[in-house]
Amino acid sequence: MFEQHSLKCPFCHPDEVVLENDLAWLRYDKYPVNPGHMLVITRRHVTDFFDSTKEERHAINSLLEEAKRLLDDRFKPDGYNVGVNCGLSAGQTIMHLHVHLIPRYSGDMENPRGGVRGVIPEKQKY
Repeated sequence: MFEQHSLKCPFCHPDEVVLENDLAWLRYDKYPVNPGHMLVITRRHVTDFFDSTKEERHAINSLLEEAKRLLDDRFKPDGYNVGVNCGLSAGQTIMHLHVHLIPRYSGDMENPRGGVRGVIPEKQKY
C-alpha cells in the first residue's frame, strides 16, 4: 500500500525504466539538459539525499556507474555532472530523491569552468 503523499508522486511509480536494482531505478530525464540526461530514483519515497539510507546511497551509486558505462557507449560524452537538489531553495521540484546524471559535451556551453557552481551563475567563475 502506498503512503498518502506517494499516490501523486511521479517517481513512486517506476516508468520507462532503463536500469534498476532492489532499491533504486533509472530512466532518461523527460526534460533533458543534454542528450542522455538520466535520473536515478529511489524506490522508497524519501524526500532527499540526506533522508536516504546507506543502502539506498549504495544502490544509487551502483546505478550511476552502470549508467555511465551505458552513456559512454551510446552517447560518448566528454564529461559528466552528477547533481542532487535537496529542498525548494536548492531547486528541487519533485520531493522524491532523484540524482541527475548529465552527460557533458565539448562546446555544449561556451565556458563550463566552475561546473556545478553554476547553480548560482555569478559564482560559477572564480
